[in-house]
Amino acid sequence: MTTPFPFTAVVGQDDLRLALLLNAVSPAVGGVLVRGEKGTAKSTAVRALSALLPEVAVVPGCRFSCDPAAPDPACPDGPHERGPGVERPARMVELPVGASEDRLVGALDIERALAEGVKAFEPGLLADAHRGILYVDEVNLLHDHLVDLLLDAAAMGSSYVEREGVSVRHAARFLLVGTMNPEEGELRPQLLDRFGLTVEVTASREPDQRVEVVRRRLAYDDDPDGFAARWAAEEAAVRQRIAAARELLPQVRLGDGALRQIAATCAAFEVDGMRADIVMARTATALAAWAGRTDVLAEDVRQAALLALPHRRRRNPFDAPGLDEDKLDETLEQSAGQDGDGDGDDDPGPGGPGGGGRPEPEDGPQGGGDTAARPETGEGGQPQPSGAPEQSPVRAAEPFRAKALSVPGIGEGAAGRRSRARTEHGRTTGAHRPRGTLTKLHLAATVRAAAPHQRARGRSGPGLVIRRDDLRQAVREGREGNLVLFVVDASGSMAARQRMSAVKGAVLSLLLDAYQRRDKVGLVTFRGAGAEVALPPTSSVDAAAARLESLPTGGRTPLAAGLLKAHEVLRVERLRDPARRALLVVVTDGRATGGPEPVALAGRAARLFAAESVASVVVDCESGPVRLGLAGRLAGELGGTAVTLDELRADSIAGLVRDVRETSRRAA
Repeated sequence: MTTPFPFTAVVGQDDLRLALLLNAVSPAVGGVLVRGEKGTAKSTAVRALSALLPEVAVVPGCRFSCDPAAPDPACPDGPHERGPGVERPARMVELPVGASEDRLVGALDIERALAEGVKAFEPGLLADAHRGILYVDEVNLLHDHLVDLLLDAAAMGSSYVEREGVSVRHAARFLLVGTMNPEEGELRPQLLDRFGLTVEVTASREPDQRVEVVRRRLAYDDDPDGFAARWAAEEAAVRQRIAAARELLPQVRLGDGALRQIAATCAAFEVDGMRADIVMARTATALAAWAGRTDVLAEDVRQAALLALPHRRRRNPFDAPGLDEDKLDETLEQSAGQDGDGDGDDDPGPGGPGGGGRPEPEDGPQGGGDTAARPETGEGGQPQPSGAPEQSPVRAAEPFRAKALSVPGIGEGAAGRRSRARTEHGRTTGAHRPRGTLTKLHLAATVRAAAPHQRARGRSGPGLVIRRDDLRQAVREGREGNLVLFVVDASGSMAARQRMSAVKGAVLSLLLDAYQRRDKVGLVTFRGAGAEVALPPTSSVDAAAARLESLPTGGRTPLAAGLLKAHEVLRVERLRDPARRALLVVVTDGRATGGPEPVALAGRAARLFAAESVASVVVDCESGPVRLGLAGRLAGELGGTAVTLDELRADSIAGLVRDVRETSRRAA
């Protein structure tokens, strides 16, 4: 067994170590979510923590780690008598990103349950982690339904496995620790809220500290046992301090003054629900116990807020995480001075987004935004902008709720919320013989398959005689996540400030929709002499939003180059993830300039997508009293549909999804 890196030898990362230790003192805090870039000792610190936890007493032979002093009366291996147990180290169980539901919660032998009426249960990782640590690396990449099961078990302290009326319950109390790299995608806000604390970790920029990190890591790699021995005294001291803090914890008093500060802080930062208040109270109590005190002080409340609130303030993926410490100090000071007469709510308040609103975009002369891209005569009389100078990025308009777009047909991609797909979760639509392990039994189909053979099998009692060949797997239909690839026109013809602001607002709205539907997103832009992949396909929609916000405009309109670049992106992504279907969203006014026959070349590029039946939508950004309808023509070449910016709003385009499907069906 590999010797773990000592917890006390981790350099820096004070907040991370404190958050882990507080959960070791009081598991009721609710776990830790560690956010940060790769290579910042996230996994190292978590794995090192398990060596500091006190040993646990368990019932001999119990697969569910029951406490011999208070055994679980509903334990599947029980009932157990109270008595002496055996001591063993606290476990750290790691949940792989690709784990199945059965691996997480356990599996019932459905065949034996139907034929013999017994609950043959194989425990999962939740049972293994009981009274220890459950560690999920890259928790943001875990399937949503697994995250839901995981967090439900963490909140309730027990796990339920239900299959066709057969159920098993067992205790599952553990310290939940998740790590994630935000660049690879965010967790949904309701899932973020279920983690007690969150910590942002970054690599130190101090040369001396970085040197010490490298020195210790090299020493550990050369001689793990010797390195651990040099830190044994520090490890023992922390282990004893955790045990002492656990014993002191029930004696810590959370006074009315501290409670008032907690409530005032949560109200001031407008966090949803009451979970934040409860977590802050438990964290402040654990901080006091860790410091060896029996009273919670204002400094404990402040530290608890810094750990418990930042991730609960995010309303959408474009909000920056973090907490305004000046506002926190002001709130704590005001609430400490209140004596219950209540009117401490005088907030001058004009600085927020709703106070004065965004500054109006700069307006030049009528139509002045297009003066840098004055049209020439192109193929077929089409206005053709000349090479326009690059303009600085403009701010996006306020996002809105976008109409749902979906890919036609039924896919088999990763679980999500956009298009129809065959999934393990959803409504049952049929049954088939299981290929491999049976996971979702179709009871009626199984009974129908077994019924004709009962006499031949010598059935004499009330129960059915079931053979493995009788079992039928349920076919279920749910929703999948897609790859939404944005192709955004950033040329001079789009450079009018008001128009580009509206375009960016529309794309942000679609990005927010993609975040909520668990899609991957990519961003291709074209202007000037060619096109570029501004963001390769990723689950991080906030990264796409950041690239969009800084997008400059100007120059000619190489529409064909943008489409060809998008086609290449989809080709590569199809090799990486063939099950994930794509939705192409082209944001343009339809103009094509630069090079010989730009319109014809764009048409040929568009027909590549039509030939491959790629679902597509063209967001028509043409404005003004005279419209050329070029975006509509492009949509026809793509085999998709065209919508205007106004029609993209959810409350203004009934039937858009139907139109997309019908157009794609005609193209096929």
